[in-house]
Amino acid sequence: MNLKTNCKTKLISEDEAKLKRQQVAELGQVLVWTNGCFDVLHAGHVDFLSKASELGDVLIVGLNSDHSVSSLKGNGRPIFTFEQRATVLASLAVVDFVIEQADNTPSRILGLLQPDISCKGADYRPPSGKPIPEASVIEQYGGQLIFIDLMDGLSSSSIIDRLKLIGLD
Repeated sequence: MNLKTNCKTKLISEDEAKLKRQQVAELGQVLVWTNGCFDVLHAGHVDFLSKASELGDVLIVGLNSDHSVSSLKGNGRPIFTFEQRATVLASLAVVDFVIEQADNTPSRILGLLQPDISCKGADYRPPSGKPIPEASVIEQYGGQLIFIDLMDGLSSSSIIDRLKLIGLD
């Protein structure tokens, strides 16, 4: 059974994600999870997602809702709507499924799906990285947290700041 699918059916609900999780487990495959805003998708995102995808058989990406992005990033964000960001993510061959993440952290969804591997950027790597609120959830169910190195100088926020500097905001 091949769980990979086409772009139009990659956006799935939580119930569909739980079913995919069950199918992956039944096949003895590895489910990989990552999440983010993915506002203004760039080469760093693609590199990160490619590396995450290589860690297992199926990659599910939790995509922050518009409200969540605004809460995390501030006024004027997201630049692109959830639907637009989901369409771009789903077009990537390395992404198997996209699920909307309404919460600011993925803790609740991780508790439901219990992926084998959860990926974060190296900017979260302890001891000096950003806090990881979902770490205790991953530890509770026995998942693995893997940190992926990021491409230097690439972030949506830095790209938006550069555009503002040259008057393209």
